[in-house]
Amino acid sequence: MCWIFRRRLQHRAGPVGAGPSFRRVLRISILAIQLAACSDDRATAPVEPGEHLPGGETTNTLLLGRQAFSMPAANITENHMEAFFSGNSFFNQAWVTAPSSTEARDGLGPLFNARSCSACHLKDGRGRPPESGADEGQGFLLRLSIGADPETGAPVPDPVYGDQLQPFGIEGIEGIGGEGRVTVTYDEVRGAFQDGTPYSLRVPTFAIVDPRYGPLDPDLRVSPRVAPAVVGLGLLEAIPIERIEALADPDDADGDGVSGRVQRVPDPRIGAEVVGRFGWKAERPSVLLQAAAAFAGDIGITSTLFPQQPCTDAQEACSNAPDGGTPEIEDNLLERVAAYNRLLAVPARERYDDAEVLRGKWLFSEIGCAACHVPSHVTAHDAPFPELADQRIWPYTDLLLHDMGEDLADDRPVFAATGREWRTPPLWGLRFYRVVNGHDRLLHDGRARGVAEAILWHGGEAQPAKEAFESLDDMDRTALVTFVESL
Repeated sequence: MCWIFRRRLQHRAGPVGAGPSFRRVLRISILAIQLAACSDDRATAPVEPGEHLPGGETTNTLLLGRQAFSMPAANITENHMEAFFSGNSFFNQAWVTAPSSTEARDGLGPLFNARSCSACHLKDGRGRPPESGADEGQGFLLRLSIGADPETGAPVPDPVYGDQLQPFGIEGIEGIGGEGRVTVTYDEVRGAFQDGTPYSLRVPTFAIVDPRYGPLDPDLRVSPRVAPAVVGLGLLEAIPIERIEALADPDDADGDGVSGRVQRVPDPRIGAEVVGRFGWKAERPSVLLQAAAAFAGDIGITSTLFPQQPCTDAQEACSNAPDGGTPEIEDNLLERVAAYNRLLAVPARERYDDAEVLRGKWLFSEIGCAACHVPSHVTAHDAPFPELADQRIWPYTDLLLHDMGEDLADDRPVFAATGREWRTPPLWGLRFYRVVNGHDRLLHDGRARGVAEAILWHGGEAQPAKEAFESLDDMDRTALVTFVESL
């Protein structure tokens, strides 16, 4: 009851300077007496050492508003500063069509989704889906496939449109143009919490219109994706493989209903399968490969890791278009972009010791959210950069694949991941999405408008946690959401 008295007292107190009335003063006095006399009967979690610095010693404590995701690791060494800022330049600057006098940045396309990395990850933050009509969204794309390889599990690209829809093409060359446009419609589905409070969810339907290179395959599988924020990637990469494997429970041996699985993906650098960590289905094993894949698929920039242009046999003009050399981004520049991504700092938390936040933290664990969104890890001693080594970090992820139910399924297998499985996304930095990118669209396709909707979309292994959330009273639901929004 103390929580009720505290909230009522804050409400009754009103804004500073509000004129007092006898009745208002009396109500405040009574509530203050009740608050002082009672003992809070709602459990809270303790403040844990270091949790206000989610990236350990790398954490950005300067913050700086819209630039909160763009700060280097607080403990960055002088000999890595040049690589960080050089990588930042290549991350933010637009690529141009070849041939160009700007040889280090030419080779755009021939087909592409964006002209730069930051066009999708604006301010190093999160993309959003289109809202409706002509809106193209930002940092949004459609993955494409017509099944999966029976031996490797790799998605089989569409023979005409490849493995992702690229809506733009370079100008001035006959026969080249964007592959098509994406439209979306949303249907509202209404529901209610167990206490009767109503809510509404949006069900998106994505479609490809004006396909340029012929009709779409009837077996085409489409998976919408929004670009995630890119802070803390180096720390996630530095979580030991043994830690990830220890968290996995593919057969649910402990009987808790959660059976996270390790993603296994090919690493072209060593010609063997390794643990996947990055991407919505953990399809990339390292920051370097994630960056190289994005350069190839999103911007049309080849590298030694991805040497092929994003052209299919049905796109002859695309295949014959001029390029920016072989490869179009040199290994040393790609390494600098990867260094930039690895050393981007996670912002510090500010309300970590707030009473309502600590209540929400306790509930987060109590109803089962922390079974997948594992709060904390310690990075490896042999991390790619010494700044990232031996850090206690708080990303709230296990980097494992989980069955999220039919409502979120894309029916598109990727290596070990089924069409119902997704990697647990980290939650750190979530409180800055509105500040940095001006929205709070969550989940892989951005359908959720905020934390509460994201939880309500959970199914599969997370169904019990979602139902527990639905059963909470308004105060506890608010506390849990406030906790997640404080991360």
